[in-house]
Amino acid sequence: MLPNSIPPNAQLKEVMRDAGPLPEQTNLPYPASTRQAAGVLGGVETEVMTVSFSDKILVTISQKQKLGQWLHVPLENTNPGTNGYRTLPNPNEDGLLPLANFTATSVLGARGSQRETIGQLFACQIATAIVTKNPNENRLLVVGLGLEQAELDRDIYFGVIDLVLKCI
Repeated sequence: MLPNSIPPNAQLKEVMRDAGPLPEQTNLPYPASTRQAAGVLGGVETEVMTVSFSDKILVTISQKQKLGQWLHVPLENTNPGTNGYRTLPNPNEDGLLPLANFTATSVLGARGSQRETIGQLFACQIATAIVTKNPNENRLLVVGLGLEQAELDRDIYFGVIDLVLKCI
């Protein structure tokens, strides 16, 4: 070490002292916007929450405040023939079907079961709703799912999608 050099820790302390106190944490803006919706579906209280981070969109769907399955869906358009543009469904087509170009991957829980298939359906349907609303969306969609029953009931499915649509 040179005789006139300041040790790294002392340099850091000097810089911190010159910078002054940090602002109060409560005054800092929170970067992620959050939305929530709730309803009773199939006699069970169901909560949906979305959190929009700069690199990901998190959607949680829970009944009885539990999450047992996590999936992710890349929203980035990787089709080389479209130059970044999405092929959205024709208004005359059934808009309730998820787009075929999305692939939901289970990250945690429910592998190889009926729950995994249902989770993939929900994740792809949510991804379709997001890119239909914003065709330029390229973030990663992360879905946390905690439904009470493993069977897919039509009314519960549409009820969950309706709650999600209120949040996105």
